[in-house]
Amino acid sequence: MSRKKIRPLLLSAAGAALALWLLWGNRAVTVSAYSVALRGLPAGFDGFRVAHVSDLHNEEFGPGNVRLLEKLRAAAPDLIVLTGDLVDSIHTDLDVAVSFARAAVEIAPTYYVTGNHEARLADYPVLRESLLAAGVTVLENHAVTLTRGSDQVTLYGLQDLAFGPSPTLPETKEFLILLAHRPEYFEGYAAQGADLVFSGHAHGGQVRLPFLGGLVAPGQGFFPKYDAGIYEEFGAVMVVSRGLGNSIIPLRVNDPPELVIVTLYSK
Repeated sequence: MSRKKIRPLLLSAAGAALALWLLWGNRAVTVSAYSVALRGLPAGFDGFRVAHVSDLHNEEFGPGNVRLLEKLRAAAPDLIVLTGDLVDSIHTDLDVAVSFARAAVEIAPTYYVTGNHEARLADYPVLRESLLAAGVTVLENHAVTLTRGSDQVTLYGLQDLAFGPSPTLPETKEFLILLAHRPEYFEGYAAQGADLVFSGHAHGGQVRLPFLGGLVAPGQGFFPKYDAGIYEEFGAVMVVSRGLGNSIIPLRVNDPPELVIVTLYSK
């Protein structure tokens, strides 16, 4: 076969491979599992497993989100946290969000905080009531106590600042876990006493470059500092999810959707 005939075939094969890779990178659900040692965590919470779901943006991974739920179920979490943008304000489907939340509650106690997309949503009150009816605990600038054996920790949820100025975090002698959609305020969260923070919002930088990380994130601009993974600074630890769905930018590159599973240990 001549070079003139081989070249188009190679280009076609390369194009098909790239298309399949991009498709996989937007439709697969990857699982990132971390073990995190934390100072001050009560011994009773050793081995406590948290599933972190962020930025679903109405996405469905299989009918009824079956593929996401299968992975969530297989992780056997003690707690599920939803850190905002469960819905998308551009292509909103409340039924998809509520259906997923209803199924999540059957797996483990589920706690939710808003993101910036909920703040843009005229139907947010309907979403909120639907989530409550499904058994989700909606945290809007308030705290709950989690108990394991004789030990307790405080779980506090910040409503996204797009709803209005955020209040000061509560003073507590207990270990404080914070759910907050935006990771760029990590230093402020830690300064107010948060020991462990779960955030999303950055979408992993949307495009991930080898050795450089994420390309761009809302609130952080190009080459964001907090785009994905575990960060230990300011005397606290923050877990940032790459998220699961897309919104204004409809394509992820080298940044597949992510379910985060974190197992906590006392340091």
